[in-house]
Amino acid sequence: MNELDFTGKQVLVVGGSSGIGNGIAQAFRAKGARVVVCGTRPSADDYSVADGSQLQGLGYTQLDVSDAKAVADVKPGFDRLDVLVLAQGAVIYRRGEFEMAGFRKVLEVNLMSVMACAGKFHDMLGASKGSLIIVSSTAAFHSTKGNPAYNASKAGAVGLTRTLGEAWAEDGIRVNGIAPGLVDTKMTKVTTANPKRLEAAIERIPLKRLGTPADMAGAALFLASPLAAYIVGQTLVVDGGLIL
Repeated sequence: MNELDFTGKQVLVVGGSSGIGNGIAQAFRAKGARVVVCGTRPSADDYSVADGSQLQGLGYTQLDVSDAKAVADVKPGFDRLDVLVLAQGAVIYRRGEFEMAGFRKVLEVNLMSVMACAGKFHDMLGASKGSLIIVSSTAAFHSTKGNPAYNASKAGAVGLTRTLGEAWAEDGIRVNGIAPGLVDTKMTKVTTANPKRLEAAIERIPLKRLGTPADMAGAALFLASPLAAYIVGQTLVVDGGLIL
């Protein structure tokens, strides 16, 4: 028996059009699952490899998670759901998160919509005794001086993972999370595109390299698999040792 074989399983990755979510989506597809991703653009054709998007073999549904009505109304087009991955994320640089409009915007995407999406698909996950995986960040465990909303939202996501893990275990749903460190995606270009900042960042990582979406995907496959059958409410730090 191969515990990492997801043939016949149906997986939804919110925020799966690029970056970490896209890497997770493609990993489940490679293991046999039928995978649908949600992104903000009208269709899959509106993404390119230059965006960090590999959408071949994936279903696509448009969803703006900051719109509560859109989350409530979304229809992903399948009759059952075995794994839900919530990988949506937003960040505002240049001190934009110190303004309340920016703070609210980031909280809406990174925390409020996570609860909204989890609630939307609770019954489907309960019916399949499925798995929910919430992608947070190592920012939950240390300060991020310029990004109070990102930090607070990711710390909140870790707390939400614990609480939903306890609350929904009785429904047969295992809720866990992943806290990525510095991963090479378009969201981290502010660091990775600046040679001086990149060098300083890599120096702080014991493995001396950035993480990749594939690194995060390995953790997601494990948490959704029978190998993790007795793990509930935990957030797995996947950071190359960054926060040690």
